[in-house]
Amino acid sequence: MNELLTAEQSGEADRLAAKAGIAGIDLMEAAGKAVADVAKTLTRGPDTRIAVLCGPGNNGGDGFVAARYLRDIGFDVRLFLLGDRNALRGDAAEMARRWPLPVRPASPDALQSMHLVVDALFGAGLSRPLEGAAAELVTAVNASRLPVVAVDVPSGLDGTTGEVRGVAVEARRTVTFFRKKPGHVLLPGRELCGEVIVADIGIPESVLTTLKPDLHENDPALWMKHFNWPKSGGHKYKRGHAVVVSGPALQTGAARLGARGALRIGAGLVTLVGNAAATAIMATQVTSVMVRSVSGAAGLAEFLRDTRRNAVLIGPGASVGKDTANDVLATLKSSAAVTLDADALTSFTTSDEGERSDSGMGFLARNGDLSPRAETLFEAIRERSQPVVMTPHEGEFKRLFGVLSGSKVERAREAAKLSGSVVVLKGADTVVAAPDGRAVINSNAPPWLATAGSGDVLSGFVTGLLAQRMPAFEAASAAVWLHGAAAEAFGIGLIAEDLPDVLPGVLRKLQKLNS
Repeated sequence: MNELLTAEQSGEADRLAAKAGIAGIDLMEAAGKAVADVAKTLTRGPDTRIAVLCGPGNNGGDGFVAARYLRDIGFDVRLFLLGDRNALRGDAAEMARRWPLPVRPASPDALQSMHLVVDALFGAGLSRPLEGAAAELVTAVNASRLPVVAVDVPSGLDGTTGEVRGVAVEARRTVTFFRKKPGHVLLPGRELCGEVIVADIGIPESVLTTLKPDLHENDPALWMKHFNWPKSGGHKYKRGHAVVVSGPALQTGAARLGARGALRIGAGLVTLVGNAAATAIMATQVTSVMVRSVSGAAGLAEFLRDTRRNAVLIGPGASVGKDTANDVLATLKSSAAVTLDADALTSFTTSDEGERSDSGMGFLARNGDLSPRAETLFEAIRERSQPVVMTPHEGEFKRLFGVLSGSKVERAREAAKLSGSVVVLKGADTVVAAPDGRAVINSNAPPWLATAGSGDVLSGFVTGLLAQRMPAFEAASAAVWLHGAAAEAFGIGLIAEDLPDVLPGVLRKLQKLNS
């Protein structure tokens, strides 16, 4: 149930169901009944007056069915149609024919004296901004502050991108069918949907074999089989050796957060490396984490020649500039899996005045705000056999990749393909994308996770899982989910230092589910 289907894929699922002998009108009947069942839970009693707002397409057809069921169980239902009843086609027209009461024109006046609204105006396939009478009606619904049950998605919401098309309904609950859509979990869509209920309306699971969805809502079921739990007879060397590269002496805190995250998530050994001044400070602050002084990119490269040091994190607190860029390139020449975060990424976005790309890459040529140094980074990544994970927030992403078009998922996928790395585009709706097109959207991060240093811990989680030889896409997806779960477990008041210490409790619960 973790697959996410675009509006086009959902339509294809309906067509495949029809090929399997399930009539579209039966799907609509089941969908409308599911909406009525949810709406019933928000009523205050038999005297509840319900406004069902229907649109001109199949979403409106679902609304006609829901209205009929709600009326049949005794509620005072008023049905309002946006558009001409004679313009309805197909199954929607048939469901309108089965509605036994008058159909009233939809307008803001429809909301007067109502207690509950069923929004069946427009579904996930909306392709243009709402305007005119539709926009006025949606604005009135929101201004009424009445509880709303939305059919498929709140009207005005793009079901594929999660973006608002002009104006969108703010729903208390949303009833969708067969599978969620990306817009249910991407922001701002997730906030507009309220609680999302996925109803089984009879579409067979077998249609997924044809659809082959490569976008999922992040969940342990996607990566649990790759998670390396400690085993009897194991030892620390089998659990990998993570290396975290520190920045200057007064910027070691971020690296220490990453190192503690890597250790807590299960790396057998973790070593912090940096210059002599930085390591002198770090040695007084850590116990289980080892500290080693190295001199420049050459010293780092020499340290990483030992192939037992099999995962590296560089970027948190590293400082932006040529030295960090050189350290990154030295790291990428090693045989270790690499996590690039923060300053490791930004160090490849600054450029000398007048620099231009002549690589011939269409993407780079189209975006004048990119530094040619980004090409150097991407080429170094593509030339290596071991994985690279990038963990940028939106600002770092735009500085490195320029302004990409499309939804957050599409931008992350394009960046992963361009760079050859797994891209973790952070935020309250973090997207993890692989170069092969696979992607997940994470939805378990609470608001209080937005605190200084939490991203450094996340990059440490990723690196610790890479050290345990978890595949890069699954490692990044697991780290993001565990990061959110740890924050949720701690609650309000969280600071970054709390995340590694809360993680063991989350892992214990996860292990019980896996046993």
